[in-house]
Amino acid sequence: MQNEQKDDSTPNVIVFFTDQQRWDTTGAHGNPLGLTPNFDRMASEGTHFYHTFTPQPVCGPARSCLQTGLYATKSGCYRNGIPLPGETRTLAHYFKDAGYRTGYIGKWHLASSEPVVQEERGGYEHWLASNVLEFSSDAYDTVLYDEACKPVKLPGYRVDAQTDAAIRYIDANQKKPFFLFLSFLEPHHQNHRDNYPAPNGYEAPYADRWTPPDLKALGGTSPQHLGGYYGMVKKLDEALGRLRDALQSLDLTKKTIILFTSDHGCHFKTRNGEYKRSCHDSSIRIPCAAYGPGFMQGGQIREMISLLDMPPTLLDAAGIEVPHVMQGRSAMPLVNRTIADWPEEAYVQISESQTGRAIRTARWKYSVHAPESDGISQAFSNRYTEEFLYDLESDPYELTNLAGMDAYRDAADQLKERLLARMSEAGEAAAEIIQAEPRASGQRRVSVDELRVKL
Repeated sequence: MQNEQKDDSTPNVIVFFTDQQRWDTTGAHGNPLGLTPNFDRMASEGTHFYHTFTPQPVCGPARSCLQTGLYATKSGCYRNGIPLPGETRTLAHYFKDAGYRTGYIGKWHLASSEPVVQEERGGYEHWLASNVLEFSSDAYDTVLYDEACKPVKLPGYRVDAQTDAAIRYIDANQKKPFFLFLSFLEPHHQNHRDNYPAPNGYEAPYADRWTPPDLKALGGTSPQHLGGYYGMVKKLDEALGRLRDALQSLDLTKKTIILFTSDHGCHFKTRNGEYKRSCHDSSIRIPCAAYGPGFMQGGQIREMISLLDMPPTLLDAAGIEVPHVMQGRSAMPLVNRTIADWPEEAYVQISESQTGRAIRTARWKYSVHAPESDGISQAFSNRYTEEFLYDLESDPYELTNLAGMDAYRDAADQLKERLLARMSEAGEAAAEIIQAEPRASGQRRVSVDELRVKL
């Protein structure tokens, strides 16, 4: 049964979820444009998960991971267009069982139809959402669907419209423990126009300003799109500030956990023909910070964190037992500095552009793909080929692919074994990884010690 009066020891939980937001849009990660003062303050006062990565760099699969704590291949939602199986338990189920009211506002992308029928809403009670928000709405034409599957047109720019709805929900549920998932489309592109529609007046101040080094080197669509993209990020951060102001006015700040994160990043058509679906940090690295009970003064966490770790982390922080079925790990021991054996790599599954697998360590990026798979019809392969190897210590923007270079063969072999182990842990069948075609390394060496040996 749901609690009618709020227990002050039971924290509310809000997930503030953006779409296609690069980690380096935030000041906490060095962006010089002042786009995210609210996120930056949240990260400095709460806990900043500095190295956070999506386990699947595309919308639906990443969302399935965050809702279930399962890899996309485990839940079955390994590509867009596959609905979450009805029997699958989500965060909504776990929080509801613990006495929480549950609400979902915004983009869902885990159903088979629009509007989303009750059976495909992942157990959420309050519902004001769209399965594919980029198709049901535009920047100033926000249409969501309610519990009765009726369209609701919300006034204002889309980010503001959803934030208004979230504040109304919080106000109506302030005396009961609630779990609210607030899912924005921004700063994702508007599909039918292939542009990034910022609020009126927000694009021009950021046009032709700071460009991340990978985009500066590789180009893509960033000269055309960064102004609008940054303007959308700025509006999202203002929405975060409004949400926190509402909590303060209702005396809920100290009783509410806020998690800010995104589903994946954006490489602006530099790595393939669209904006994500690659192993590169521009696709897989995301902003992530938590604020509120359990997270205050958590500092900066430098370990490799997966979006898959956030479901058990939220449950753990709320005092709810973490289900054994979840494949992520609660990061609360890291926050509390009570653990030393955290995994040293993040594991990534890639679909749609290819059937790919990758690991990202503090120093290395190693990625493989299945040449005979189209990334759509198959979730797995039993045969992969090495595709990318980056030494992030000397090449942080992943501009020089080292795959196949003889001087890096030992490093690649070690990474291959680590990747195969992570694939097995994720529940995948045994697979073979074929070495990349050998090529000479020239002057490149893993270390100066190796160079001395050669000399």
